[in-house]
Amino acid sequence: MIAKKTRRDKGVMDLPLFHYSSKRRLERLGVVDVGSNSVRLVIFDGAARSPAYFFNEKILCGLGAGVAETGRLNPEGRVRALAALKRFVLLAESMGAGPLYGVATAAVREAEDGAEFCAEVAREAGLVLTVASGKEEARLSAQGVLLGWPGAGGLMCDIGGSSMELAEIENGEVGRCVTSALGPLKLAPFVADGTLAAEIEQRVSALRQKIDKDYGTLFLVGGSWRAIARLDMERRAYPLKVLHEYEMTPERVLETADWIGTHDVQELRALTGSSQERMQLVPVAALILKELIRQFSPGRIAISSYGIREGLLYEQMPKSLRKRDPLIEACIYMERASARNPGFGKVLHQFLQPLFKRENRERKRLIRAACLLHDVTWRAHPDYRAEVCFDNATRANLGGLDHAGRVFLGTALLHRYKNATAGTAFEDVIGLLSEDERKTAEILGKAMRFGAMLSGTSAKHIGKLQLHRRQNILELVLGPQSRDLFGEVVATRFDSLAKALDCETKLTLT
Repeated sequence: MIAKKTRRDKGVMDLPLFHYSSKRRLERLGVVDVGSNSVRLVIFDGAARSPAYFFNEKILCGLGAGVAETGRLNPEGRVRALAALKRFVLLAESMGAGPLYGVATAAVREAEDGAEFCAEVAREAGLVLTVASGKEEARLSAQGVLLGWPGAGGLMCDIGGSSMELAEIENGEVGRCVTSALGPLKLAPFVADGTLAAEIEQRVSALRQKIDKDYGTLFLVGGSWRAIARLDMERRAYPLKVLHEYEMTPERVLETADWIGTHDVQELRALTGSSQERMQLVPVAALILKELIRQFSPGRIAISSYGIREGLLYEQMPKSLRKRDPLIEACIYMERASARNPGFGKVLHQFLQPLFKRENRERKRLIRAACLLHDVTWRAHPDYRAEVCFDNATRANLGGLDHAGRVFLGTALLHRYKNATAGTAFEDVIGLLSEDERKTAEILGKAMRFGAMLSGTSAKHIGKLQLHRRQNILELVLGPQSRDLFGEVVATRFDSLAKALDCETKLTLT
């Protein structure tokens, strides 16, 4: 499937736009990313602002292996890449993914036979590959970060096999973009002659002269960075294995980089299950990261699972859509697809708002998300609903949600179905929360349970909650049509919620 060039973007890549209104959701949009190390197909499905991954497959072809020495694409990798692309085109067609975008980066960009390879792909696979420049690659990867972090600020660093790109992000916009030949595959000749450290220092120094500001956050994009983050998790026995928005301090990254240097590739592979091809790049990537930290001195380091592919999707969104909250958009979509009564999450949220007036903006955002998700696992066996809820929140591919937010959301949903977390398999993960966060999550879970049980997911009969903090009274106001809904089980849930709030109960019938 060749992307139709019927309408042109005004951006530098001149990519075709997917035709849709600002209110319509993108569905089954496919992106093929031909990198120096891997070739990947991603088919996005669902909410445009926070896309779900309908299909995701990669082949580690190593197209860029040897380009630094020969100037040409790896012959074996080229054969494997073409075979993979033929498969990807057929898969995308069978899944109704269109248009299908193909983007090639450093290896194809720099190899003398890169244009020849693109022509072969168009002829044999029917796929047009757009070759991104280094700056375009940086911009798209930074846009991928913005897909998950609206309004983010800092420095994006995307490492591939043959290049590394940097891009400034400020107030949700991409600033200066630069590229360099700092990919592990490109540095192979310097490993052999013992000058690797000096070469990395020189190339990072050149980048620092071009990108010369101070950046509080370093956003890391790319498979080698993710592998380092996974090793950091293993080294410190971190209980949550989601890489997106995993944060590390510079000091800890330096410790992990040194630790990686004391282990061989096979030992590292055994810890993470990563491929041989990926893990072979990690030791060199760790040295690059150490030098980046030394010269750029970021305050914190965050992993982004979103990169160039997500950046292509972000590229096509109108500004009105970009401004939406990716977490809330995803939760609305999940409720619409899986809840018994889509739309009740909004009603439940409004009903519970009096309990959480004092919470900050971020906490209120998580409370809204929890209300939207409170019923999406109703099909699970009753004995396992609490666990399924927790898994959904903590492991789902949700943007705009850091690890503490994931665990808060999961804990609240767990309490939606279960009174206590003791004895569950999630105690270690819940330990990532502060005592205040755990307490608020418990209150939220009990509140959702009470609200859903009170009305039977009916907006008409849900009544009104009032929290009188000075008197420590939780009041429920019910009208004539709703008073008979206040049965024994509902009264028990009401008492449980009031106890969690350290309040007495009051029932007012109007």
